[in-house]
Amino acid sequence: MSGGEEPTFARLVADRAEDDAPAVWFEERTWSWREVVGEARRRAGLLDELRVDGPWHVGLALENTAEHLFWWLAAAVAGATAVGINPTRRGPDLARDITFTECQVLVVDDSRRALVDGLETGVPDDRVLHVDDAGYAERLAAATPVDVARAEMVDPATAYSLIFTSGTTSAPKAVVCTQARMGRIAVQQAERRSLTSADVFYVVMPMFHSNAIQAGIAPAVRTGGTIVLRRRFSASGWLPDVRRHGVTFFNYVGKPLNYVLATPEQPDDADNPLRIAFGNEASERDIAAFSRRFGCQVVDSFGSSEGEIRINRTPATPAGSLGVAPEGIVVVDPETLAECPPARFDDAGRLLNAEQAVGEIVNKLGAPLFEGYWNNPEAEAKRLRQGWVWSGDLAYRDAEGFFYFAGRAGDWLRVDGENIAIAPVERLLGRFPAFSAVAVLGVPDEAVGDAVLAVAELVPGAEFDADAFARFLDAQPDLGTKWVPRYLRLVEALPRTPTSKVVKREVDTALEASVLVRDGASGRYRPLG
Repeated sequence: MSGGEEPTFARLVADRAEDDAPAVWFEERTWSWREVVGEARRRAGLLDELRVDGPWHVGLALENTAEHLFWWLAAAVAGATAVGINPTRRGPDLARDITFTECQVLVVDDSRRALVDGLETGVPDDRVLHVDDAGYAERLAAATPVDVARAEMVDPATAYSLIFTSGTTSAPKAVVCTQARMGRIAVQQAERRSLTSADVFYVVMPMFHSNAIQAGIAPAVRTGGTIVLRRRFSASGWLPDVRRHGVTFFNYVGKPLNYVLATPEQPDDADNPLRIAFGNEASERDIAAFSRRFGCQVVDSFGSSEGEIRINRTPATPAGSLGVAPEGIVVVDPETLAECPPARFDDAGRLLNAEQAVGEIVNKLGAPLFEGYWNNPEAEAKRLRQGWVWSGDLAYRDAEGFFYFAGRAGDWLRVDGENIAIAPVERLLGRFPAFSAVAVLGVPDEAVGDAVLAVAELVPGAEFDADAFARFLDAQPDLGTKWVPRYLRLVEALPRTPTSKVVKREVDTALEASVLVRDGASGRYRPLG
């Protein structure tokens, strides 16, 4: 690779073809990078045999196994497009994902077989590869491996992956990531985190999600480090795995830090090789506790699957803030197109000018970074307006430029004539020790506008103490006068995606007898019934 040239991801995989260093550890078996690339080349050869006219898309419906990884890398060296199939989707929705992305081939293991059998996916039976069948091994053995030199000919503009968005507020969109972008991500991740071939990457996030591929696998390919795979995340198995395999880098999204912290603390927890936990959407409380308990650096950032929005924490990041962003990323009023003024706070930290300061996160310089959605011009047009990238996320900034998340576009309540951004309310209620997560929604007020409903997920084993919660609310100096929930529902678990994002459209908002209502005089919550 010549100086200054940006490699495709195919090229980075090919660079490992003669590397005999350890590459993958899955269960009780290991592979060198030479062996891993050889496995990818064989599967790429099988893809060549199955190719027909049309989009060269291969759907991957597999657990986190070495086989799954081989297929991701096979798509890279073949110049095909890997489509991550989300196993939490069911029936018509799952069939829609596969037909919508026009998969020519579908690769399935026993864990996913029952989900796709009988579905109208548009993929003929002879193009569905069941990797746990004896016939698959024979078919693979007979395939002619793709020449590794072919990686040099893969067009940087080729779509390498289609990864579905989480679909927490609407139908999932298939985000395009090209060979050039995946190569750039791999290089940048390695450089930003000072990762080398000595690092060991613990990949337990599901591989149909961008976090596993971009944050874990891509930098490991770039550096030639070792990937440790596990079928599913286990909080109790996390620290033993880190110690056994010498894990130095762990990628996550959502609540894994919280789940690990829920395991019994031991005095020697920090006696482990982990250097970096990198991900997004962990709470401030969990970031601080995880870093202290396990003696590592936690790098939690805010970003989009599409790749154009990135906000990073710094040592100076205030409590509650996402951090700061590169030039061009601002908060804009969608109606006036003007940048929103800085947030103003009172002495207790309450936001005083929400209606003026809250707007949508926009990257005015990010349009060239957006590679589009598969076959979804309406969504593309919504994301690219005025030549800017519109994230769909609300935020406000303080006078120093630090961003604060305020929810998704539309995440507003109108309470007593005042607009309330939802995310700050959720952050504050999430401080209550018995709550592991909170979703705030609006229900119709009997007079006008919205009433605040908080749906709180209890910490396992915790009991709700109404008096303690009332005292907690009274003690919060930054609790806005319109933020106090009128209604409270307690649940064991909020509906979530496989990467632990709360699916708000599935949260129960019915006001029934089990819901608690706040007594205006005492501030105590009692059963609505």
